[in-house]
Amino acid sequence: MSPTSYQTVRLARGRHQSPDQGACVMELASMLASEPFSDHPRTVCPVVGAFLRAYNDGLPDDRRQDLYEYAAKVVGSASSRRVRRARAKRCLTWFSEEIPGARKPSWAALLMAGWTLGSVGRAAARAARSSVTTHESVLQLLDELVEIGRPEGQPAVELESVGAPERLVPHV
Repeated sequence: MSPTSYQTVRLARGRHQSPDQGACVMELASMLASEPFSDHPRTVCPVVGAFLRAYNDGLPDDRRQDLYEYAAKVVGSASSRRVRRARAKRCLTWFSEEIPGARKPSWAALLMAGWTLGSVGRAAARAARSSVTTHESVLQLLDELVEIGRPEGQPAVELESVGAPERLVPHV
């Protein structure tokens, strides 16, 4: 049997010891970035990573496979504190726009409560999983988060689907 690779791994819930057990979307990102197998790849923005880890784990298996391409899109998204803050602010704005009755909390309130930028991403994903928000709306938010801070003219790394996950191939 051939070893599991980014082309054959199936996205699964939770953390894994190796790709042979499956991979969450962030573990797949670590594979694509040629980093050690981890759900906290260094090349991924902590806000986006926190969002994706939480969202990945709350999805049914069929919807989780939609995140396959996002593993590639987020590689290289690690950036400055200013960009991380902008991404966290977008999560808060999205949350207040998408969730009925929600309002955007202030940064001061979040800091007083001990929140980090990653906490904002994680909370937005959890809210997305438990609300009337559509999966498509969440994927659109992920696209927006990746674009924040991307140098102009730099294309996103994407996966081109040629069929089932076993047949996905990377391209730039």
